Amino acid sequence: MNVADRFQKLKENSECALIPFITAGDPDLATTSKALEILAKNGADMIELGVPYSDPLADGPTIQAAATRALQKGVQLEDVLDTVRQVVDKINVPIILFTYYNPIYYRGVEVFLRQIKEVGVSGLVVPDLPLEEAEVLLQAAAEIGIEVTLLVAPTSSQERIDAIAAKSQGFIYLVSVTGVTGVRSQMATEVPDLLADLHSSTDKPIGVGFGVSDPEQAKQLKEWGADAVIVGSAIVKRLADGTPESGLKAIGEFCYALKQAIS
Repeated sequence: MNVADRFQKLKENSECALIPFITAGDPDLATTSKALEILAKNGADMIELGVPYSDPLADGPTIQAAATRALQKGVQLEDVLDTVRQVVDKINVPIILFTYYNPIYYRGVEVFLRQIKEVGVSGLVVPDLPLEEAEVLLQAAAEIGIEVTLLVAPTSSQERIDAIAAKSQGFIYLVSVTGVTGVRSQMATEVPDLLADLHSSTDKPIGVGFGVSDPEQAKQLKEWGADAVIVGSAIVKRLADGTPESGLKAIGEFCYALKQAIS
């Protein structure tokens, strides 16, 4: 099932999607495999899997640190794709790869897309690729069958929101704050208006991320009109605390609580 199909099924049941994020290879690839299965069993409707990158401009300190730990252990894109290949048939939820553009450019757009499609990846988020430079990737992805989700910033004009909404595939990723990812104690006050603006210009699903830290915030986003809640740093932090076993237990319980809050 691809991203758009999963959203359609959720919409038919008036459900809000939960999309947790983890960094591949932190603390190790074996734990990543287990984490994907645990998140899928505890309410994740899709999972964002971050490819470790040396200069993650959009990521706050928690995810930056996770990427650094994974890179220090030698985790590369091929390792991430092997992990997806091994687990994708067990979890039955779409995997959305979160990567910066450099690895895509280095391999070549079509080669990269065919590689990730072959292992079972459904979607792609590229945070440092602006709309003006995305057409080559979007066209190739549409032909190969990978849904590329574009990001809308809180500072975007209505004209730009309309343009991004028209091009984004799978869903639209609304960044709830200016700045980098990270846990925040409260959601930005602009989010309800941003959601309303987006809903007025598109019927595509809208996922909200950057800063969601607890079930109460997730519930608030659903009430404001989000079709999906994306949770990254709060999960990455729990997975990194203590032993891998305690981290896996913690993210399972947290994921379940998040899904309950938006069900």
